Amino acid sequence: MRSFRSRLGAAGLALAAAAATLTVMAPAAQAAYPAGFKSVGYMPSWSGDVNSLPYNKLTHINYSFVLPNGNGTLQGVPDPGKLQTLVSRGHAAGVKVSIAVGGWNDGNDSAFEQLAGNASSRTTFVNSLVNLVNQYNLDGVDMDWEYPDPGTSANNYTAMMQQLGNELHSRGKLLTAAVVSEGGTANGVQPAVFGIVDWLNIMAYDGGSPHANYDWSIASVNFWKGRGLPASKAVLGVPFYSRPTYVSYRDLVAQDPANANRDSYNGNQYNGLPTIRRKTQWALANAGGIMNWELSQDTTGSTSLLNAIWETASGGNPQPPTGGTITGFGGKCVDVAAANSANGSAVQLYTCNGTNAQQWTRNGSTLRALGKCLDASGTANGAVTQLWDCTGAGNQQWTLESNGQLRNAASGRCLDATGNSSADGTRLQLWDCAGTANQRWTINA
Repeated sequence: MRSFRSRLGAAGLALAAAAATLTVMAPAAQAAYPAGFKSVGYMPSWSGDVNSLPYNKLTHINYSFVLPNGNGTLQGVPDPGKLQTLVSRGHAAGVKVSIAVGGWNDGNDSAFEQLAGNASSRTTFVNSLVNLVNQYNLDGVDMDWEYPDPGTSANNYTAMMQQLGNELHSRGKLLTAAVVSEGGTANGVQPAVFGIVDWLNIMAYDGGSPHANYDWSIASVNFWKGRGLPASKAVLGVPFYSRPTYVSYRDLVAQDPANANRDSYNGNQYNGLPTIRRKTQWALANAGGIMNWELSQDTTGSTSLLNAIWETASGGNPQPPTGGTITGFGGKCVDVAAANSANGSAVQLYTCNGTNAQQWTRNGSTLRALGKCLDASGTANGAVTQLWDCTGAGNQQWTLESNGQLRNAASGRCLDATGNSSADGTRLQLWDCAGTANQRWTINA
């Protein structure tokens, strides 16, 4: 797992509504992540303003990085004032703050190899970290040795983590670790470690083609689960930057706001809003949370990836009143044909008549009528929409954007009145988002 994180700001481990949402944003205090679900963000010492972080959308923050010396002592904490402010503001918002130890460090892990291989220096290292946690009132340690090798190095890593875990847990503190996405290097973290840590932050990025794509990223987490890691301890890492050129998501959106809903731009591959939402939905059902590298690379406002995670996982927007209609082209209503609740029933435009076939409610990012969900039958242009049992999949996730477009998470395409027609019975489909009148919708409570 090349974490691309360097001390200087090269890569690494690797938000008000995700695009304008269907209802007014609820106050932060009214929404919370499900019990046990972790939203972990890395905050580098070299970038980002800790005074403006959306703390209410995080459960844990890892401050990056402090480096070890080969004798087990620690180098100085970079920008200690920033860390102090982060802890103060984080704790005020109920967020736990840990210190991240190591990082990519240009691939130099010699200090880890040296200290872990000697019982005396391991003890010095553990004591140094406990003292650091106490000094800054931290909530734990995130171990980011990149990477212990299989064999002797792995044995030493396990011994180090066991000793550190004992000391931290006896004080009510956390021990987590960042780990490679997959492959033979992962054997440097032995299954014995799974019982020691509170969870693993799986760096499911800097791999896959395209970079950090959905299938590859989910396979990375399943790889660790297949080695015996409990699902509750598997935290899916997502990138807030692109590959092969390291460009922050923030800068990509600044170049073109439409990039928020893409995964590729000018040859750079990344995760836009639809993919982040889709990964979050998967993590809700199959993992212990979502981790991001890193917070300073996100945007604010309607394109924020962190907010997309929060909104998807926490139900950050309350459901609108039962009985809302969705009006569109020609003032017609989104309607279930013949009020038929069977799977596959057509969704169409029809003259508004106040029947249950035109009453839609929101649950998370889904739109529901007659007890079922608005569903896209595919992802290509022309894929029709229909009513279907709610599955939580991306083809049933919809975001209302500021210009009235309803964008589908799985495809990135928009709800469209076929043939630019407003006649009764006009089938609704997916089509490339164009902002035209036949793609503009209004949610009416």
